[in-house]
Amino acid sequence: MNNRLLKCFVFLLIGLPNASLWAQDGDRSPYIGLFGGLSSYQGDLQPNSFSFSQSGGWGSIWIRKPINGNFSLRGGVSFGNIKADDAKNRDYLKVRNLSFYSAVKEAFLELELEFMSIDRNRFSPFVVGGISVFHFNPYTIDATGAKVYLQPLNTEGQGLEAYPDRKPYKLYQPALSFGGGLRYALSPNMVVSVQASQRKTFTDYIDDVSSSYVDQDVLLTKRGPKAVELAYRGDELPGGSGYPKEGEQRGTPTEMDWYYFAGLSLEIKLSSIGKAMGNLRTGRNDWYNKRCPKVIL
Repeated sequence: MNNRLLKCFVFLLIGLPNASLWAQDGDRSPYIGLFGGLSSYQGDLQPNSFSFSQSGGWGSIWIRKPINGNFSLRGGVSFGNIKADDAKNRDYLKVRNLSFYSAVKEAFLELELEFMSIDRNRFSPFVVGGISVFHFNPYTIDATGAKVYLQPLNTEGQGLEAYPDRKPYKLYQPALSFGGGLRYALSPNMVVSVQASQRKTFTDYIDDVSSSYVDQDVLLTKRGPKAVELAYRGDELPGGSGYPKEGEQRGTPTEMDWYYFAGLSLEIKLSSIGKAMGNLRTGRNDWYNKRCPKVIL
């Protein structure tokens, strides 16, 4: 048994790749990544940065292209859900009795910094930052159990002549993205990561709540009884009070909304996918064949 055959034999026994196989710093093949986890929102209906009790599901898919040994550029799309309910809030917010739900769809472009070479170390912490554009559309469930979208109701007088300073909010918005995590290489072509990301938005209306209550009669005349019903829902609670006076605080307009997500991702080199499919069709294992000599008995 020569030395080359011995090395392959040892490799098969211990099930770990030889260290030299990971030293591929020049390989800048792009990866396709899949992410799954939980999402949360922070704003007027959820003061905490992350709440498991008010979280939703989140998924992403992206392409990541290494630029050099430490930097990568990645772009992709995400889909998820966010929600919040005053019933789960602090006592002074429960009396408002508002709630919202929204699907979120976004496209993002981010620059990633990997602190160590994963090809040599097999693991590395990383950080990402970039921009995104997202779509949301808040709705709630009324007292009858019906689903009602909130933006058309202008619950804070947006777009009404009596409140010219309050413009209707748009359902497409930009955001800044920040995040980080820890990546581990399962093989030269496959890595897993645990990561968390946050989005700083430039709108305070993800939850349809921002500033103060408008005049009840004006809202009733212009947008109808459903707008008044869903602008304040404290009267639905036992012993709840009636509609607040015009100008009373409903939200905090100086603080923009955020959303977050955290979970696990899997990335695979695109070049390896085509090769693996070809190997399956031909019944070959090129990765093994290149590294171990054929043994003829």
